Amino acid sequence: MDPVILVKILIIQRIFGKKSMRLTIKEIETNVAYRWYLGFTFLDKVPHYGTFSKNHRRRFYDTDLFEQIFKRILEIAIKNNLIDHSTLFIDSTHIKANANKNKYINRVIKKDALHFQKELNNKINQQRLAQGKKPIKTH
Repeated sequence: MDPVILVKILIIQRIFGKKSMRLTIKEIETNVAYRWYLGFTFLDKVPHYGTFSKNHRRRFYDTDLFEQIFKRILEIAIKNNLIDHSTLFIDSTHIKANANKNKYINRVIKKDALHFQKELNNKINQQRLAQGKKPIKTH
């Protein structure tokens, strides 16, 4: 299976909020816009979801391909002045996790997030001091 088609199918799934690959493949079979985007004609057979799943697992498991794609998109957007750095929005929506509380994996995360948090706390404290408020205590 062509890796470009694999990535495009995942993009369709994520952008349009399809909950499963089975549903995504079913939509691709009937949606002309999706077929056009993937380069399929009306007569071309759409890959079976199992074929997609096996190809995806073999090619992209344990890779940072999607992170690289996202970073590249951001670089292009920044280069073309499509991103405004003057304001930061943070979503604090609380969504109940669909997770098993008895099963977890310890992972080491990048230090970038901690650096960002320190930088954000410094900016917040600068604004609070400018407004005559006490700075937020950080640990």
